[in-house]
Amino acid sequence: MQPPKTTVRPIQRFASAVSKCSVESAAYGKCILADYNSVHKDMCVKEFMRLKDCYLLAAKKA
Repeated sequence: MQPPKTTVRPIQRFASAVSKCSVESAAYGKCILADYNSVHKDMCVKEFMRLKDCYLLAAKKA
């Protein structure tokens, strides 16, 4: 009888990626909070794209 294979659930990969992008997350959060009463599309697009790229790179390495 073989031992069960360990599987990594998608949420575990996401959590691991998020933990590696704290600087980018903080920058995006600060941008949104700077004017949270009038958030609009593409308000913090530069910060969001950096955060997205960090997530994708971290997830790919996991």
